[in-house]
Amino acid sequence: MLQRVQTASKVGLPSFLTGVQTVTYQKDPRVDAYIDALPEWQQDICQQVRDLVRAVDADVVETIKRRVQPYFVLEGNICALLAAKDHVNVFLYDGAIVPDPEGIITGGQDNKTARTVAVRQNETINTRALSDIFRQIIANNRAGGWRKIKQEK
Repeated sequence: MLQRVQTASKVGLPSFLTGVQTVTYQKDPRVDAYIDALPEWQQDICQQVRDLVRAVDADVVETIKRRVQPYFVLEGNICALLAAKDHVNVFLYDGAIVPDPEGIITGGQDNKTARTVAVRQNETINTRALSDIFRQIIANNRAGGWRKIKQEK
């Protein structure tokens, strides 16, 4: 069951959200359970990414896929979270077509489906660059998805 909550954001929100103190959205308790089971530093990263992707577009929905992995979707996958031993992977489902001018993508550059941003303990998330990528993935999803866009090129 989803519940409506208001969560104070720990994210340094991007300039287009300046002045916004909170991000309000429906939380999936299964995503909460995934995040709550992690070490505190990974919880913080996951919550920052969760708040950021949800702040980019109010229609983003969170769910669990592959039994345990948190996904954020809107007319297709936007991103997923996967905690590893020494970092958190943010999988970006962009078909490798979304620009990364600030170089935040750390893996999967040759992958045809998804790339990753690995965030390690004590690293600062580049919220402006990541929100720009989320925004473009959402726009691509609304235009039919990256597969359709690649086909049209």
